[in-house]
Amino acid sequence: MPTILITGCSSGIGYYCAKALQADGYQVFATARQQADVDRLLREGFKSIKLDLQDSESISYALDWVLQQTNQLDALFNNGAYGQPGAVEDLSRNTLRQQFETNLFGTHELTCKVVKQMRKQGHGRIIQNSSVLGLITMKYRGAYNASKFALEGLTDTLRQELSDTNIKVSLIEPGPIESSFRKNAHIAFTNNIDVETSAHKDIYTAVQRRLAKEKSAQKKDAFTLGPNAVYLALKHALESNRPKPRYYVTFPTKLFAILRRVLSTRGLDWVLNKISNSENK
Repeated sequence: MPTILITGCSSGIGYYCAKALQADGYQVFATARQQADVDRLLREGFKSIKLDLQDSESISYALDWVLQQTNQLDALFNNGAYGQPGAVEDLSRNTLRQQFETNLFGTHELTCKVVKQMRKQGHGRIIQNSSVLGLITMKYRGAYNASKFALEGLTDTLRQELSDTNIKVSLIEPGPIESSFRKNAHIAFTNNIDVETSAHKDIYTAVQRRLAKEKSAQKKDAFTLGPNAVYLALKHALESNRPKPRYYVTFPTKLFAILRRVLSTRGLDWVLNKISNSENK
């Protein structure tokens, strides 16, 4: 029975993939940041433990516990992350640090520990859940953009450094996926961005009004896919003899991957500004 450790399993992509992999015969170690979510996962039959990517002790304790349950760890799916909205000039040093602690530093620390185990056992798969915003940038998402660009840089380098081993490394780059991502991003925005003193106050206010309307209307974006789209990419990365370095998931990701190659920087900026401006009305 293949074994896999997944971060960020409280909801959305991580939760869906944990359930689907367990149904497909994997031994899944499903982790979450909040103990209440861990308790729920345990009630649902998962092997689960608290893992907070902002806490080194939590990372070490969780991984040690996993390795006590199994003699080898076949795969790691780094899914845990959140989005911090806000204009770059409104991001405090501490707010930006918090974004990187979860989306990059904690993920990096866990990955390095897992690589040591995979070197010992002679094989493994590491899959990083990145984003379309690891390929292109959009306004008011600077913290998240930066964390995902950095994750992609580290992952590409790690893949090259492990090329002479049987440890395979892949990136999944989803666009819009049904999850709690937007809800959690709104909480982070409310907690960390001072709307009243910002030069972007009018934009923020308009976006908050739009989000409130969409929530009440249960609006779904035409390009938004279910988490199964990510799961299909994850399964290929786990089971293919030749996993892809990158998996583009959703139409927007595939489109932007092409536009990034064919457009000039100014041309791509023009397209992205048009999209951002329409979203922020």
